[in-house]
Amino acid sequence: MVSDDLIRTRHSLVQRLKNWDDQGSWEDFFKTYWKLIYAVATKAGLTDAEAQDVVQETLITVSKRIKDFEVGSEHGSFKSWLLQTTRWRIVDQFRKRTQAQAHLGAKTDEASRTATVERVADPASLDVEEVWEAGWNRNLSEAALENVRSRVDPEYYQMFDLHLLKGWPAAKVAERLGVKMGKVYFAKYKISRLLKKEVKRLKAKIV
Repeated sequence: MVSDDLIRTRHSLVQRLKNWDDQGSWEDFFKTYWKLIYAVATKAGLTDAEAQDVVQETLITVSKRIKDFEVGSEHGSFKSWLLQTTRWRIVDQFRKRTQAQAHLGAKTDEASRTATVERVADPASLDVEEVWEAGWNRNLSEAALENVRSRVDPEYYQMFDLHLLKGWPAAKVAERLGVKMGKVYFAKYKISRLLKKEVKRLKAKIV
């Protein structure tokens, strides 16, 4: 469980996101959150295309409304605000689906579809908190790993991936890649440190 201090967006980041010209912060925001938003949307019952639309519409909504968001306990955390924004966009997609079915003359009184529409009629009734919580730290870690991967030597990352992520013994990695075991251990140490720093950076900037 992430502490309140870590999940509360810092005032400086909120100010940066309010500036559309700060592409660096917006890129961090997108890379960190799009998979989480997509996963929540699909878990709610949306198709791939609908979930992609949720990602896009959520980002658009954030960009339009971030200026009105204020940091502080009385306003809630940015994490909760983003979850609520995502929930609303999911509801929009279900409503669009229902409207499209009606427009095409599709039957909308089937038991399964009626249940789905009723379940999401009220955004507060859409229970996605468990999925959101489960994916929160995982998405930060994945974003951090991708950022680190783009900055390190491919050979070092391959050693790190095989040894630490895939669980190969160091001796097997060294033999497969034709390097000394010391180099494998050094790659593990170096990239692990970079990864921890990157996760910390993302938590400070984004969560």
